[in-house]
Amino acid sequence: MRRIAENTRETSGVTPWQATTADEMRVLDAAFWSPGSSRHALAAPLGFSSSKGKALVAGLIDQGLLEEAGTQASQGGRPAETLRLHHGLGLLLGVDIGVTSLTVAVLRPDLSLLAQHSEDIDVRRQGPGVVLARAAALMRELLARSGGQAAQVLSIGVGVPGPVNFEAGQLVSPPLMPDWDQFSIRDFLRDEYRAPVFVDNDVNLMALGELWRLKRALPNFIVVKIGTGIGCGIVCHGSVYRGATGSAGDVGHISVDPEGPRCHCGNRGCVEAMAAGPAIVRMALEAAEAGESPQLAATLAVRGHLAAEDVGAASRAGDAAANRILQHAGHLVGQMLAAVVNFFNPSHVLLGGGITQVGPLFLAAVRQSVYQRSLALSTRQLEVQYAPLGAQGGVVGAGALAMAEALRARGLAP
Repeated sequence: MRRIAENTRETSGVTPWQATTADEMRVLDAAFWSPGSSRHALAAPLGFSSSKGKALVAGLIDQGLLEEAGTQASQGGRPAETLRLHHGLGLLLGVDIGVTSLTVAVLRPDLSLLAQHSEDIDVRRQGPGVVLARAAALMRELLARSGGQAAQVLSIGVGVPGPVNFEAGQLVSPPLMPDWDQFSIRDFLRDEYRAPVFVDNDVNLMALGELWRLKRALPNFIVVKIGTGIGCGIVCHGSVYRGATGSAGDVGHISVDPEGPRCHCGNRGCVEAMAAGPAIVRMALEAAEAGESPQLAATLAVRGHLAAEDVGAASRAGDAAANRILQHAGHLVGQMLAAVVNFFNPSHVLLGGGITQVGPLFLAAVRQSVYQRSLALSTRQLEVQYAPLGAQGGVVGAGALAMAEALRARGLAP
């Protein structure tokens, strides 16, 4: 973070990090994870007296690390001022790389969005040099659109669809993108940005984004991304759990049918091979070509291909074959999740990824399977729903990773 401080001093309008005490860093951390809080709301959970809390906040405001951001609704007395990390601290860059999509965003330290762009890619066909060169170009374009400069970038968060060695910032044997194995994303971006770069699995970032949205109020929950593949971000005791080698949450390769189709991992019957986006499309093509779904057949005739969203549209129009496909995929995902729920006992299961576009029938099938197959105690207070952040979850999580790790580098770190 010393290097970050030196960078920000060189840029007009960016407040330098100054010598900050451990107590002040605790308040900054609380301000990040509890946006829109008052002085009292920040200080009380940390165990500070009212006078000490006010003094710490006043000092951070004087240093340009916190700022007031309007008043809260009155509770009968003088309305309290809300606080946030100072916008002058710098800018965050968030990069969310999916198997078939790329999203880049510029955010302020409080994760308010300044600019964002999304486009289609295919990491299975395009190597890291091509994808990251495009991401770097978008960073430059969005920074310029936001009126920012490279020297103002405080930290960069990157999500990728595969297991990550978090300390090294590298993918490790990613099954869907073998050309990325051990590729250093940090080194690629180092020449252009002196800010630190943090890399994590894309579903871990979705979980981190939801944790930030929830203000860390839920300590144990999972986020499941269902798109080209199936992965799971695990929040345990208020922190993202990555496992011994970065592969925690790779639930897509849990078998739901030992006699099922062969998965790209080499095993048979993985839930990813039988219920992810490509599997839904494969079942839709079979139904269309067999004459079982007039609507899917008509869409295929016009466009020449089908997508999971087409199955959702057909289902909402009452197409029986589309309904059967979504129910089958949902039951298989629920079967896998029941094992996870019995093992981990989360309070919430949040579903994200492209599959959320298919509508409520898939979610209903997942819920039914989870509740039928899980132990009663595990589901007594369990909620299964679509992730509230939706398509924004990846970039919000990338921004949360960037800011949280920037604070952690100051010595705060839980």
